[in-house]
Parts: sequence; C-alpha cells; structure tokens
Amino acid sequence: MSLYAKLQKRAADNRPIRVGLIGAGKFGAMYLAQIPRTPGVHLVGIADLSPDAARTNLGRVGWDSARLEASSLQDALRRGTTWVGDDWRALVGMSEIDVIVECTGNPIAAVEHCLAAFHHGKHVVNVTVEADAFCGPLLGRKAEEAGVVYSLAFGDQPALICDLVDWARTCGFPVVAAGRGHKWLPHYAQSTPETVWGYYGLTPEQAARGGLNPKMFNSFLDGSKPSIESSAVANATGLAVPSNGLLYPPASIEDIPYVTRPVDEGGVLERKGMVEVVSSLEPDGRRIPYDIRMGVWVTVEAETDYIKNCFEEYNAHTDPTGRYFTLYKRWHLIGLEVGMSVASVALRGEATGVATAWHADVVATAKRDLKPGEMLDGEGGYTVWGKLLPAGKSTGIGGVPLGLAHNVKVIRPVKAGQSLCWDDVAMDTATPAYKVRREMELLFGQGRSTGL
Repeated sequence: MSLYAKLQKRAADNRPIRVGLIGAGKFGAMYLAQIPRTPGVHLVGIADLSPDAARTNLGRVGWDSARLEASSLQDALRRGTTWVGDDWRALVGMSEIDVIVECTGNPIAAVEHCLAAFHHGKHVVNVTVEADAFCGPLLGRKAEEAGVVYSLAFGDQPALICDLVDWARTCGFPVVAAGRGHKWLPHYAQSTPETVWGYYGLTPEQAARGGLNPKMFNSFLDGSKPSIESSAVANATGLAVPSNGLLYPPASIEDIPYVTRPVDEGGVLERKGMVEVVSSLEPDGRRIPYDIRMGVWVTVEAETDYIKNCFEEYNAHTDPTGRYFTLYKRWHLIGLEVGMSVASVALRGEATGVATAWHADVVATAKRDLKPGEMLDGEGGYTVWGKLLPAGKSTGIGGVPLGLAHNVKVIRPVKAGQSLCWDDVAMDTATPAYKVRREMELLFGQGRSTGL
C-alpha cells in the first residue's frame, strides 16, 4: 500500500500521525504549509524560541487562526488543533506524539532535542543536517537502541540522494557516484555574510526586503552546506568521499556521466563509488546551460553488454562508452516534501536516509588567518568554512567538526586554509553535542572506513 493510501486510512480511522515540530523558521514554515493539505496528520504542537514569530509564519502560509487556539498540548490533542509555545521539553515528553520534526538549524541544540526524543520513544525526522554531519552515525545507533527511527528529511538534498542510491542498488546497478549540484567557484570558500549577496546577484537591500538570512545563505555559497550534506550521504550510503575535499567539477546535466567517472576513464573520481558535487559555473564564472544547481543525481554503470545495449536501445544519455548513465532530479522542494519522511517513519518504520557507519566528516577550516582570542562563528560566518574529509583523515588530525565550531574561542594562531584541530580551540566540553561526538569517535574509531 502506498504512503498516501495509508495516510487516507489513518484519516478514515480517526487515528492520525501525531507530530511535534521544533523550530518554525523558513524550512519549518514550508512543512507547515503542507500539513493542512495532508490527510492523516495532526500537528499537535510547535516549540519555537519565538512563539509569536511561529504564529506569524503560520498565518503567512495560510493557517486559520482558529486552529491555533489550543491552551495546552492536551487541549490541542482533544480538539484536533495546534499548541504553539517555547517549551520543547513538554513537546518531546508528550506520550501521544509519534514523530518529532527537528527543524531549528542549530546543530548543538538539535542533538539535545534528538536524544530527548529517543528517550521518550519518539521517531525523529532531523532537518538540521549540520548535526547529522558530525554525529549522525551515533544518533542512528541510539535511535535503534531506543526502538525508534531516526531519519534525514526528504526534500532536503541528502535524503533525495539516498533515495536515488537506493533506487540504483535495488535495481541491481552499481553506484559510480552520487551527489547534488551547486553554484561554485573556489574563491567562494572565503565568502562572508558581507559578500554573499554580490555572489548571489542580489543587493543588500533586496535581501533585506525578502528577509533573507545572509549567514544561512552564505553557508551554502562557501561550500559548508554542500560538504555537510555530502557527509550525511556518505555516512548513510557507504559511498566514499574525496581525500582532500569536494572537487566541484563543472558540468551540464548532459555532461554528468562524462565527469563522474574514474580519472583513468576520463572523469574526476579517485575511484568508483564516491560522493561529489557538480558546479553550475565554468571556472571563468560563465553559467552552464541546463545545470543541476538545485537538483540531485546518481551515476550508475552497465556491467554487461546486454545492459549497455539496453541503455542504447532506449536512448538513455550516457558517456561515450555507453556504460555510464546518470539519473537525476533537477529540483528539490525543501520543506514542502518533509511529509514523505514523517509518513515513512510513522507508517513503515523506515528512514528516508540514516547514517549507518562513519565514513565522512566536515572539518572547520579557516577562511583567513585566525588569532588567539577570536571566536568561531560556525557555518556561513566570517571565520570558518566546512571541508569534507574522510573520517579517518579528520580524526587523524584531530579535526574540529564544523557543527561544533559555534561561539568557540581560538587559543592558537591558525593560518588561512588550515583545518582546525581540538588543540586550536577552547571547546565547551559540557554540551551533549560535544559528548556525543567524542562518544562516536570512541565507538566508531575501530574498523571505520577512511575513504582513502
């Protein structure tokens, strides 16, 4: 039975999936826009640092204010309405809620939210992929031990890439490469919230008018978010990562099967079975027509002449050898697609992407020379960007994961382009996020795939 049919049955039986949302910003608002149009789902409560802002977002996406009159979570449960407040612990602790959607974008807080949800027997759809990038394998294990499902969020590119990889393997194709697109030039790695709009083609006034967050947008532009998402994909699928960071080969959609081949066959890959990100810009900055900037892709291989001939007979676009074929989605709809994950974890007990091993890591890397006393400001900021590395290489240098590089003091000089290690910073070791990360290093340190 399809997920939609299962949702309809839950609606007919008056037994909806009960959901709690933590964080009602842009991503959360996109999911909120779809909930009234989805049968068999009841959003019982929303926890946000600013409940008034959450209510404003609900009104903006079309919610009837009468649906927000619940005086408590229990009142919302009885009346089929939605409670809005700032107490995430009450939301996570409510026994009747089935699924928590973590949507804060704050990786340190997200880890705490996920662990509490597992403790209370809740499935978790984690939109905050920054947290998954530095401790996803252990979060997945802790969820399994608690008898619940931990999942990446459909609509975000990592889960969509995992879906394509699963399609390929289920059909019997070996995966040569998989990844997403991105607008990339090497100097973007030094971009800051002050320079981001020029690279995006917007004025600061236009960005302010649209309420756009320069730090968040810059985390995409400077390569941090592509590295974070590629790490999540590698840890969920077992694909390897480049030994010294993403290469961002420029390519149109038609050229993806050409470039996502091993180097000895004319492509850019160190070997078969890797994650990569394809750039929508030529090295001189020219835009590539028919790009994959907002989409995802997987390249597979025909292992026999018969399969190769099938590609040819059905006009599949391949590389010149006829052996490598790329399937893609050119767009992703971000928060508008999260309902797929909610339904999958609640109705099938299946994640839409979950880390099963530690293959990749994202290390905080200096955008400029850093001096003792300076404070790191995390992804998209002025101080560091995220570099994708094999997990073995990251732990070998004692790399500071980007997700923990928030409000952390530098205590030793760090040169521009250098990845930071634990000895370079004064880390707050009391947070659950730090403890989980260090626990993961101990548990997954032996027998880990290094990707080298």
